[in-house]
Amino acid sequence: MGETRKRGRKPRGPASKTDTMDFQYSSTTNAAPNDAVQDAYANGDVNNPPPARRGRGRPKKSEAVQQEDTEPHAVASPEWRPYQNGGMTLEPASQPVAKWESVAARVVPAMDAVVKVFCVHTEPNYSLPWQRKRQFSSSSSGFMIGGRRVLTNAHSVEHYTQVKLKKRGSDTKYLATVLAIGTECDIAMLTVSDDEFWEGVSPVVFGDLPALQDAVTVVGYPIGGDTISVTSGVVSRIEILSYVHGSTELLGLQIDAAINSGNSGGPAFNDKGNCVGIAFQSLKHEDAENIGYVIPTPVIMHFIQDYEKNGTYTGFPILGVEWQKMENPDLRSAMGMKPEQKGVRIRRVEPTAPESHPLKPSDVVLSFDGVKVANDGTVPFRHGERIGFSYLVSQKYTGDTALVEVLRDSKILEWDIKLATHKRLIPAHNSGKPPYYIIAGFVFTAVTVPYLRSEYGKDYEFDAPVKLLDKHLHAMAESADEQLVVVSQVLVADINIGYEDIVNTQVLAFNGKPVKNLKSLANMVDNCNDEYLRFDLEYQQMVVLNTKAAKAATLDILTTHCISSPMSDDLKA
Repeated sequence: MGETRKRGRKPRGPASKTDTMDFQYSSTTNAAPNDAVQDAYANGDVNNPPPARRGRGRPKKSEAVQQEDTEPHAVASPEWRPYQNGGMTLEPASQPVAKWESVAARVVPAMDAVVKVFCVHTEPNYSLPWQRKRQFSSSSSGFMIGGRRVLTNAHSVEHYTQVKLKKRGSDTKYLATVLAIGTECDIAMLTVSDDEFWEGVSPVVFGDLPALQDAVTVVGYPIGGDTISVTSGVVSRIEILSYVHGSTELLGLQIDAAINSGNSGGPAFNDKGNCVGIAFQSLKHEDAENIGYVIPTPVIMHFIQDYEKNGTYTGFPILGVEWQKMENPDLRSAMGMKPEQKGVRIRRVEPTAPESHPLKPSDVVLSFDGVKVANDGTVPFRHGERIGFSYLVSQKYTGDTALVEVLRDSKILEWDIKLATHKRLIPAHNSGKPPYYIIAGFVFTAVTVPYLRSEYGKDYEFDAPVKLLDKHLHAMAESADEQLVVVSQVLVADINIGYEDIVNTQVLAFNGKPVKNLKSLANMVDNCNDEYLRFDLEYQQMVVLNTKAAKAATLDILTTHCISSPMSDDLKA
């Protein structure tokens, strides 16, 4: 008989070979970095043939060349030169000029604006939400922009306790203040109050979105040294990418320049010395080499203008619908589409997007803000290029309106739809401390992606309970405050004998009333005067406790486990 596997937490195993850290962890502490701060994975395949190599010998494997912050030493052959008295002396010949010097000269002034970011992180412990994990340090890259501000990656300062910046060629670290963190776009904005930090440095100038095969130079402070480093490549792809840290899809650049641990947040320059993006993730796979990804200027400017307009980061809006391609001719005919009409079919409308309610399932979206949508969901982008129409939505700001043209019952209708941010039933990130509530040793919490990752590791999408994964991937929140509440674990005591094996099981109802969120559950339990506390769980499980005994036992259980409060601070308000 095979081994029986119980549901519950999966022990964290060794890191996969395909993982790569997006910034460099400092060795000043022994704490292990959290799996949540990982470099991104993306799908794609780019073959980069090695450059031609002159000379004899076996050619080496081609890789992006990392150039340190020192001039190249091209040593020429020495020459014999005569003394004035007739003798001879050996003197070195004049140094030849490197071929790439003219290109580097255009980039060097902007390189002075690139800084090294030092961050101390203190992450919440999602499995034991009344605690925090041991702090750890990391280093990454950033660069100065106008208005005495610095841009870096959001994951570089996630759960920050302290952030310091160091300029190129300086031995001083300046204390920084975090102004805004854009989780979705993986960008963070910092500032430094010390005037000395800004002296003698010109801010980076942004350039236009590059074209395919345009040269790019990634500058930063990756692993392998303490000085600034430069890697060069070309733009190999421009499309909607999966932003792993933000769990969203936005416009991105794929380049063949090496992006290593510590490069995160560093700028990517074009051959004019203008910034065309921010390095943020790379693909590490046995079948791929030198595939890096850059946040392009349209996404960067959206983040900056959003902050300037609202004084905070409000996010990238969504239309609030799920759609289906209309490439099948029979499907188009059944939906009443004429041969010349193109579009995509709406599958579902987000219940939390009230402004999108004029749209109905089986409506066919023909155009968005006057731009025709093709049957595969793409729109014209640039000459010879197409891109997913979600790009048009991402160019908008929260609260903006868009004209949506749909086909319904063979009639063309138009609506001005107000765009809003996405409300997920299982959020991709958790702001602040994770919520929890404890009664009689039962630990209740709200499910988030960081919680799933804490419980089941990076492969939570394979190892978590099927019903939780189904809700994570497909369920929609019915209201803005809806949460998926589970029994995280049971702190063993006499009061809960027989319930010890309940782990990560959803709570459906309490005393016959549906559980909407964790706060409503806590209020119902605290105010319950019935003889019993009855919790209806997933898989037709039921938990019944005597009300007086359960509340009396809670204090002793908290004391035993050194827990200061039976609930998180956000539930007390």
